[in-house]
Amino acid sequence: MADLIAVTFDDETTAFELRAELAKLQKEYLIDMDDVVVVTRDDAGKVKLHQAVNLTAAGAVGGSFWGLLIGMLFLNPLLGMAVGAGAGALSGKLTDIGIDDKFMKELGANLPKGGSALFTLVKRSTPDKVLERLEPFRGKGKVMRTSLSKESEDELRAFLESIQGT
Repeated sequence: MADLIAVTFDDETTAFELRAELAKLQKEYLIDMDDVVVVTRDDAGKVKLHQAVNLTAAGAVGGSFWGLLIGMLFLNPLLGMAVGAGAGALSGKLTDIGIDDKFMKELGANLPKGGSALFTLVKRSTPDKVLERLEPFRGKGKVMRTSLSKESEDELRAFLESIQGT
């Protein structure tokens, strides 16, 4: 089971920087995330989701491969590839894995204009090493919502919302 963590920031760039750092930590096997999404609210108040994986593009690539393979069997690889790409793209667009988009948009509507939030589903982590690497983000964010235990949430809140060096 994964834990949901949502952290807000007053600017748009910090959430993207945090997502990049979490991706590095995942490559080093210090954290295992199911999903990580940045939500921004522009100066006009429009909320936008920035998914880490473009499911539509991934579906189109996979569909193209399978369509080409099936098309070769029926002696029409180009038609098979085109049909496969279309079916794969549609499948990717309709597939929603991870955190519910509607939920993120609703919470994103509460962000200040020009603000951002990072939503992540964490399966497992090495908290002491992760927090050590996230030191540059200390005092920059606010914990919006989590499914962590009360103690773990309090530790995360104290870390993110405290000033560096205190």
